[in-house]
Amino acid sequence: MPAARPRASFEPIPPDFDVRTFVETADNFQYVDRISYEMIANNGVEAFERLVLLHVVIGGKPLVIDGFEEVLDPWTFTPAWLRDNHGDKIENARNLTTKENIPLTIKHYLKHMTKLTEQFFDGTDKWRDKARQRIYLKDIDCPQVWQDKLKEFIPSGLFYLNESTGEPGGPGALDEFGGRKGRGIGRAGDLMSSLPPEMRAENLMCYIGHEGTYTPSHREMCASLGQNIMVNASGTISENGKSERPGSSIWFMTESKDRHVVSEYWLSILGHDIEVENHFAQLIAWKKAPFQTYVVEQRPGDFILIPPLAPHQVWNRGTRTMKIAWNRTTVETLELALNEALPNSRVVCRDEQYKNKAIIYYTLLKYSNLIKSARAQVEAGGEQAEVMQRSVKIKQVQKDFKKLFDLYKVILLSEMFAPDSREHPEFLPYDSNVTCAYCRCNIFNRFLSCKTCKNLFSSEIEEPYDVCMDCYCMGRSCACQSGYTWVEQWKWKDLIHKYEEWRAQIIDIDGYVNEKTPLPLQEERRYLGKKTLAQVCQEQLRVRPFVDIKNPQPEGASEDDEPIVDEYGNVKKVSNKKSRQWQAKHKSCHFCLHRHPKWKMAFCSSCDLAYCYGTLFRAHDMMPVNIMEAHNWKCPHCRRVCNTGACRRDPRQHPYEPKGTLLGHDTKKVADIRSVECLVDFSVSNLNWLREEEGMAQTAMQRRMQQAEMDKMADPSLDARFVEDDDHGYTRYGITYSPVEDTHGNTNGNGDGVAGPSQLQSANGDSYFPDPDMDSEIPRLGQKRGLEEDEDEDGNRRKKAKGKKKKNKDDDAQPFQPKNASGKQYQKEMQRKLLEEAKREDRYILVAARMKGKSKVVKLSLRTGLLEQISQRPEPERPEVVRQRKPGEVEMSGDMRSILQSDVVPKPNALQTVAEKEKDAKTYRVRVEEDGAYSTRKRNPEGSGAAKPGRPRGSRRFEEITLDSDEELAAEDGEPEQTGRPRGRASNWLARRNEGEEDIPTELPTNFKEGDLRPNREKERRKTTPIISKAGIRPVGTPPKNPQQDITGDISGHPSDEDGVHEDDESNETFLLAQQAAAAALEAQRLVDEAKARAEAEAREAQENLHAKMALFPGSDDDDQLLDNFLGDLPVEEDPVEEEIQPEHVQPTLAEPSNPIPNSLNGKQTNFVAINRKNNTTTASKSVSITKKASAINISDTESDDEIPATAPIIKRPLGRPPGRPSMVPTRGSSTGKRGRGRPRKVL
Repeated sequence: MPAARPRASFEPIPPDFDVRTFVETADNFQYVDRISYEMIANNGVEAFERLVLLHVVIGGKPLVIDGFEEVLDPWTFTPAWLRDNHGDKIENARNLTTKENIPLTIKHYLKHMTKLTEQFFDGTDKWRDKARQRIYLKDIDCPQVWQDKLKEFIPSGLFYLNESTGEPGGPGALDEFGGRKGRGIGRAGDLMSSLPPEMRAENLMCYIGHEGTYTPSHREMCASLGQNIMVNASGTISENGKSERPGSSIWFMTESKDRHVVSEYWLSILGHDIEVENHFAQLIAWKKAPFQTYVVEQRPGDFILIPPLAPHQVWNRGTRTMKIAWNRTTVETLELALNEALPNSRVVCRDEQYKNKAIIYYTLLKYSNLIKSARAQVEAGGEQAEVMQRSVKIKQVQKDFKKLFDLYKVILLSEMFAPDSREHPEFLPYDSNVTCAYCRCNIFNRFLSCKTCKNLFSSEIEEPYDVCMDCYCMGRSCACQSGYTWVEQWKWKDLIHKYEEWRAQIIDIDGYVNEKTPLPLQEERRYLGKKTLAQVCQEQLRVRPFVDIKNPQPEGASEDDEPIVDEYGNVKKVSNKKSRQWQAKHKSCHFCLHRHPKWKMAFCSSCDLAYCYGTLFRAHDMMPVNIMEAHNWKCPHCRRVCNTGACRRDPRQHPYEPKGTLLGHDTKKVADIRSVECLVDFSVSNLNWLREEEGMAQTAMQRRMQQAEMDKMADPSLDARFVEDDDHGYTRYGITYSPVEDTHGNTNGNGDGVAGPSQLQSANGDSYFPDPDMDSEIPRLGQKRGLEEDEDEDGNRRKKAKGKKKKNKDDDAQPFQPKNASGKQYQKEMQRKLLEEAKREDRYILVAARMKGKSKVVKLSLRTGLLEQISQRPEPERPEVVRQRKPGEVEMSGDMRSILQSDVVPKPNALQTVAEKEKDAKTYRVRVEEDGAYSTRKRNPEGSGAAKPGRPRGSRRFEEITLDSDEELAAEDGEPEQTGRPRGRASNWLARRNEGEEDIPTELPTNFKEGDLRPNREKERRKTTPIISKAGIRPVGTPPKNPQQDITGDISGHPSDEDGVHEDDESNETFLLAQQAAAAALEAQRLVDEAKARAEAEAREAQENLHAKMALFPGSDDDDQLLDNFLGDLPVEEDPVEEEIQPEHVQPTLAEPSNPIPNSLNGKQTNFVAINRKNNTTTASKSVSITKKASAINISDTESDDEIPATAPIIKRPLGRPPGRPSMVPTRGSSTGKRGRGRPRKVL
């Protein structure tokens, strides 16, 4: 299991973090060495390459080259160019908070960078929130245009995939096509270029980040050299004239010689492994670190060189930072990769992308041809022969060729079988795509493959389990453990042939044979002194038992052991005694005292003790392969370094202390699911074996610090990797520190980046900066540093200093002032665009002043004590405003800190595909105005009165309308898509009412306004639709002056304020239905005036009919009760109120009764009068024929688009009260359920 030691947490860096104060007040901090771009041109590229080799590669220290912002194209390296040319490209942005990838377009990310930044500036401590969204657009492909632009100014030896550092037309240059001389012979700046294009790892990447994004502490992959240049960053004003936060990146870097100290500090103190790359160290952790930390605040134009294996981390600041980074592989980095980087990556299963062994082989092929070409030109003679013999470039190629050959020899020796073996490996041509199933490293030639479990995933697809020889020796394999097949990707005889050919070339270069001359491969094998890696694998294949994964047998089970029972048949409890056969196959470990299978044990060649590989790895830092490859291995007890409890008490023993901390790594999550660890459980830590007693001489950290100090004492110029021919005084040429300004603006003239004594001391000799306190808070911008306790003296001193300081004209200028012509032209054009846009938005003066760095100071004269009164005024409590989400907005699961979402994937609550979403039926709720003549909602007559002020009492009824997909209707009709109301079904209620009527149209025809479409439409309208006056629109008695406009306006979606509805025509979803109803309303209005006179006569006739109805019941004296009983027979939801039943002017009914009724009730009509809800007055009435049969209502004939005209229900029984039936008891307020629409009348 992983270590239980506490782990350091992630702590953000404040936005106002003062880098200068932090560096100057700590003893273990210093600025990164810095040179300018102009110095490279003045001193030459060759001198610069020597400086990089001495300072970065051998010295292991970072280096910054500034000034590239003056030569880079300012028009290309901008977010606008990236948005216009690659804005639609989809990339995976990394959410650093949730550790997830978000697919989105580049323009979508650039658009939201300001919002992502401002979330950390909203409040005082908003930046402390660790759960805020931190979206980092990292590891995206660099545009080809940017690559070409960079290639023009970056030194060729440092650029990506550099094939040759030779000068054009230099020694060894050959004639190219067109009669032009090519480049001279020189070593490649990036050995990745030696690989075929299809085998190269593309590592030229772009990194775009905002405030709060970061890269955790890590080392460059495969010990390569890192290059990082910032090409763009936000300033104070964006391209569109809006304010921005200035962008920069803070780098915390270390040197290569401190890498072991840094690794131990991360493991023992912080509780993280730097190889996993998942922890961003806190500022206080860097301050307390026992090693030197190099800090640089990277700005546009700063080019940073990162040494190999040097841990570092980056924090981005401001609205935007845009960087381009790549890695280079050299001969020096290949040595570190094979000896240190790859073994460390193999333990944590970090994949190898650079194919280091293949780079060695292909570079040897390339350099061999270059050396042959140079040899041929020298033998041909001529003027160039002597120049080539003295050429430094050619000597460098020959020197690198020898180093690469030594690495190639190590590779071949590790793959040699035992001398007496007769292996016949399977041949698989090399394509650089074979990787280990466990550690994911790239396999160059020989490996082991299991064919038994190849069909574990699927019976149709074969997936063999391929494992490298290093992992198999560590005990890593599939569950089969043995029965593997050898596979090789190169013919062994071809590799041997190349070895002998290149060995002959080395002898020819030296001109003689000495002790360093490589021997034949068999001779090298004899002098190796240990078993080869392939030989160890052969032995382990014979020792390890094969496990049938389809029928596994439990370990320790014995078939001949029978249970012992008593006289009653119960199994007796006996001691767990193992059989002799089991004991013969197992051995007790000297450390853990557990019995393990003998093939899992390491046996000493001098004694009979045995040790398990797990305890040897954790207690003695011994890998299993180191024990297996020894011909005669001696145990720790024989070497007098055993650290068991018994051996510690032995005075002859000197207990071994582990060199470092091992936290353990659970690699099952990364490796193939078929993988097992049969020798060592690498997920267990060694914390139990670490002892820090008082009598101990040194701890693990102290030992590593001492080794680091010894490495730093070595002079890089005397290193074997660097040979200085003439001038030894060049080792520190051209290096300077970043200039430092004090609080008064004085610059250090020494150029070493360290503030001098005069700058660090005040007038009376006291230091401005106190001794660094490890527990002090982080320095912030705007804080006063080094203030004295006496405020009066300090105030006078500051006032005096301020008076001495002269105002510099450049202080008001923009921080970035381009010097080249293209930069000035770009800045002038950008300022012109910003001013034009600001003029249109009435912000011209503000933007112009911001560009010049000026501001207007306004002085206000306030009376004494006014500010104090304002500050003491209690702050009113403001209710929290809940933002209303739009229907299509995604709910952020209650977290308002989620700002950026993917613009290329569907929302989490959306359908799976767009097609399913379009085809899915949509249901909407539409507001329906209340009909005063036919209402299904009970109303309390006592409570209904005048509306309360400020509280509109409009309709609150809604109706569900289900709409079909526009895509389906468009596909069926073949018509273009409509932009108005979606064509679909009407409401479910209307569909049920119109069920059975087949002639009712479901949509408007395209030429519905033309009169010849349905010539008999007027007659049909008279038969089907009665004229219904809308309550609350206008009084019935006085018609409007312009009835045409009045009715049209009310029906087309503009109801009056009395209805409490305020909707626009454009936002009305039923606008088409409103137009359809308008045609019927116009026709009805024409008939209103003609039937006005006839209405009064019909009203009187209705009154007479009512008295005739009453005459049918002679036994009743109460007319009101009789009317109530009669109306109770009608299946309505709401019983009419007595106060509302009054004779009014009745509108003419156009529909004629179709069903015969008794003569006594023929023509009988009843008035339903609605009360205006605002002024409690009677405003409209409706006359409904009680003999009229309910007919289907055409949706196109309604008056309004929001309401559905109601008619009297169907009469299901003869009118009148049957003889013997008692009077109806009102149900309002009783426990009996109410009757109405959708509920049948209760039958007694």
